[in-house]
Amino acid sequence: MSTLQISAADVNKLRQQTGAGMMDCKKALTETNGDFEAAIDFLRKKGAKVAASRQDRDSNEGVVIALTSADAKRGVIIELNCETDFVAKNAEFVAFANAIANAAIESKPATIEDLYALSINVDGATVKIGDAIIDKTGKIGEKIGVSKYEIVDGEKIVAYIHGNFRLGVLVALNANVAGVDEAGRDVAMQIAAMSPVAVDKDGVDATTIERELEIAKEQTRAEGKPEAMVEKIAAGRLNKFYKDSTLLNQEFVKDPSKSVAQFLSTVDKGLTVTAFKRVALGA
Repeated sequence: MSTLQISAADVNKLRQQTGAGMMDCKKALTETNGDFEAAIDFLRKKGAKVAASRQDRDSNEGVVIALTSADAKRGVIIELNCETDFVAKNAEFVAFANAIANAAIESKPATIEDLYALSINVDGATVKIGDAIIDKTGKIGEKIGVSKYEIVDGEKIVAYIHGNFRLGVLVALNANVAGVDEAGRDVAMQIAAMSPVAVDKDGVDATTIERELEIAKEQTRAEGKPEAMVEKIAAGRLNKFYKDSTLLNQEFVKDPSKSVAQFLSTVDKGLTVTAFKRVALGA
């Protein structure tokens, strides 16, 4: 992709996603042939300011539903999309999304395709979800579909929906103890706000670790540090990444003097998070 093919709209989009300057964004897109993810890495390596959270921008319309089974041992999140905010805010559309999520709770389909094959009650008739979606599309006049589907099992699942169905979280805890509902909601709100990449550092995939190390090394070199110190400093920055980006190691938003792990231990010794899912509309 040449410089001429980098549009002002693309530059502005990257600027909105990262907070970096217009010229820096244009250079980053030019150097990376228009690849947005590569351009973000380019900016970070050059030390440009990059916004901490990008995933909730440029959202499509629709709703995110997060709910649990009656025994709180299973939770699901679905994202049901439409084209306009007007439809997304319609009570009938939200109820339809809830019906799909409830069907997923009961039957635990493995994929969205399997979810579409399940049957639900719509206006007194039993129909497959896939057929119901086609019918709703015809009635509403907008394209409708489930774009995301997540399921979590555990000893205690807590569901949280933020921002008028625009973001949903499931958090699985290892014990159903006194105070766990409130604690689980606090942790779910932490996940919604801070968007951790994993429960702890052992859950971070190798690709992410390699990427963060490479960025840390380039930042260190750009600061003029001796090459002999690059590996050690990069390792330290990776540890900072774990602290900032893995749930149990993050500072607890409601009490920054504690980590999330430490907060949970005050609720019940040994209480911890075993899994979580976070779905933001359009992300």
